[in-house]
Amino acid sequence: MDRNPSPPSSEAEEEGDAVGNTVYSKHWLFSILTRLIEVISPEKTEPSVSPEGIQTELDEEMENDICKVWDMSMDEDVALFLQEFNAPDIFMGVFAKSKCPRLTEICVGILGNMACFQDICMSISKDENLGQVLLQRLCDSDSPTLLETSRLLLTCLSQPEVASVWVERIRENPSVYDCVCFIMSSSTNVELLVKVGEVVDKLFDLDEELMLNWIKNGTCRSVGPSVDDSPEELPDFKIVPCILEAAKQVRSDNPEGLDVYMHILQLLTTVDEGIQAIVQAPDGGKETWSLLYDLICHELCQPDDPPIIVQEQKTVLASILSVLSAMFASQSEQEYIKMRKSNIKLPFSCYFILDMPLIGSLIRILQYMEGCGKRSVDNSKDSEQQETGRADLNEEDFHLKILKDICCELLSNMLQELTKENTLEGLHQGHLNEQTCSCVFQNLLPLYFTSVESFLEVLREADQTLADNLEKRFPSLKVHA
Repeated sequence: MDRNPSPPSSEAEEEGDAVGNTVYSKHWLFSILTRLIEVISPEKTEPSVSPEGIQTELDEEMENDICKVWDMSMDEDVALFLQEFNAPDIFMGVFAKSKCPRLTEICVGILGNMACFQDICMSISKDENLGQVLLQRLCDSDSPTLLETSRLLLTCLSQPEVASVWVERIRENPSVYDCVCFIMSSSTNVELLVKVGEVVDKLFDLDEELMLNWIKNGTCRSVGPSVDDSPEELPDFKIVPCILEAAKQVRSDNPEGLDVYMHILQLLTTVDEGIQAIVQAPDGGKETWSLLYDLICHELCQPDDPPIIVQEQKTVLASILSVLSAMFASQSEQEYIKMRKSNIKLPFSCYFILDMPLIGSLIRILQYMEGCGKRSVDNSKDSEQQETGRADLNEEDFHLKILKDICCELLSNMLQELTKENTLEGLHQGHLNEQTCSCVFQNLLPLYFTSVESFLEVLREADQTLADNLEKRFPSLKVHA
């Protein structure tokens, strides 16, 4: 059965029965709300009613009718009518008494549609009791209900007038952290993982204090006494492993979801505590680096992709490279590179940091961006007289510039640490040649002159002829030699 059947036309022909400017009947809607109250407050026991007297399954007619209301609630006039007749209070009763997951899902979905309208969203958000009950739905064991709850929260967090109310409410409710981490670490429902990721991404973007609290969290806490369908205690969750697990689940089926989780990781690296949570994990950041390395070297922006792919993947690439850059800088600060030069045996993390395939992938991204840049210039010349589309072009250029800046910073830092052995490996594997090195110099000069100069000195030891040819192509380097 489709979740949202087509809504009914007005059943009544009486003048004034229509809801606002719609063809929907007030009488019909009111009758559904009345039946909904009866469902959660039955006067007699029926076959579908549990021993406690609460209905556990919806009959087909009731499900069809309440789904019609769900569909209709996308109309502002209908949403206002439901608000006027205290539908949110009725739904509160459903959440408190219902043992029927499908009914709970539908009622949360209707509230989510109603919250799309600013005045109603403000009313829902300022109702403290309703707010707490909705947050408790995140502890539900029913995936469809979790999905609708996440959509509702994201809708409210996206409205500036009430976002702070929800941020504060979530910050004061420890169970939200536990339940969100539990979903990210254990769910295989990609649609749910993406929506929960969007909620976390929005929360971290809105409030750094909340993000810091979640980074520092990890102790076992009670989920809450009023939630009967969730465990009393959840494991000792850490935010980074949960994010990584969710990212692994969505990476193949949902590129947008992968983008969301990579941006969450990027937000973590905007604070020192977030970087430390990544690199000081028990595995030294190995799992994080391995996932991001695999995405860059084996999945995104590959040699058999057309250069325009960088335009499609620019935001996720920027997030991944930003995290890799932060991890690299953090490792350098901990003197891992100094240990390597002293021939001291290093942890795993230090070996994969200077991996040549990663450097080759960074160079390929720069090469593809050069191709996109030329294409953008050509398109701009072809449409000079057309104002439409210029804003989009500027936005594309802006995001590509961000990607280029992050890519160049990471590449320059890695090149500075290359040894003769690394360079010989890169030459042998084909990651380094005159074409790729020219691309590097073209993009890194003059801002990263010191890194280029350092790399050229090492390159001269590995391949004197190539170094001489590059000096001829870039005379500024020869002057400083």
